[in-house]
This record gives sequence, C-alpha cells and structure tokens, in this order.
Amino acid sequence: MLSVVKAPDPKLRVKTKPVKKINQALKNTLREMVRLTKTFKEPEGVGLASTQVGLAESFFVAKDTTKFIPVINPKIIFVGKRTKQYFEGCLSVPNMWGEVRRATNIKVSYLDNQGQTITVPLKGVLAWIFQHEIDHLNGILFSDRVLEQKGKFYKYTGKDKTGTDVFQEVTI
Repeated sequence: MLSVVKAPDPKLRVKTKPVKKINQALKNTLREMVRLTKTFKEPEGVGLASTQVGLAESFFVAKDTTKFIPVINPKIIFVGKRTKQYFEGCLSVPNMWGEVRRATNIKVSYLDNQGQTITVPLKGVLAWIFQHEIDHLNGILFSDRVLEQKGKFYKYTGKDKTGTDVFQEVTI
C-alpha cells in the first residue's frame, strides 16, 4: 500500500526517468495514487506525483474538476507569459503553504494510461496543478519556488470558530 513521502525525505529530490512501458502494475499504481489522494480532505488533494510515493518514474495523477487523470511522461511544450500568484501547499509538506507565481496557461504533452499521446492547452487551476506536479518529477518542491521568488510562507493552524481556515505567516 502506498503512502505519501514527507519532506525532507531525499526521495522527493529525485529527478524521475521516463516510463518505458505502460503495464498493469503502473495502472494499478496510478489507481492507488488516486485513492490515496482522495483521502486528504484538509487540504484537499488535487494531485500526487510518483516521487511523493517513493517512485522514480515520470508520472502523476491530477484532479480535473471532478475526476483524476493519469499523466505519464509529461512535458511542458509551451508556457504563456501571463502569471498569477497561487497560495500553494503540498501533501509532502504538511501544514505549510506559500505564495508561488506560475504561468496561467501552458501546453502539455503526455501519455494517458492507454499509451495515447495527449497534447492539450491548460489554463487556470489545472495548469497550476500540472506545473506543481511536473516540478515534483524534477525533484523540485513548492517551497523551493517560494524561496527563489522571495515569497512568504504560512503555517496552517486549523479552523477558527466560524470554520474558516487560519494561516499564520512564518519565517524560514
């Protein structure tokens, strides 16, 4: 059974290698990654990369509105000029959040779990999720982006009396 690897585990810093063969074992792993991601409610899990479960091949799952999509050997083939600052967290860096500036539109190419090449433009939240997960496949954590962009870090401290999430700025 898979579990989420937590920072500072060196498995999170691995630069992945391409998947050579899409087989039943990989499909089962992708399905298990979706199941695992769905177990995270606070914050909600919207993506999970292979490195986050201790694997060194290039794949992840990403939530597209209502369903998760398997993404194998992804490549960003276009990055738009327009950027937006996202309030970003990570299942491998629990309770820490940060401000990360990412492109609002990208174009990606990847294989689905049937081996079909998908080339598609992405915008908004799905573009952000893909950039975050592809960073994982290159051994980069969101916290690295926060530091390089001189952004702020926040610690999730729970909910207040009204049920609103509370974050406290922290210095690293």
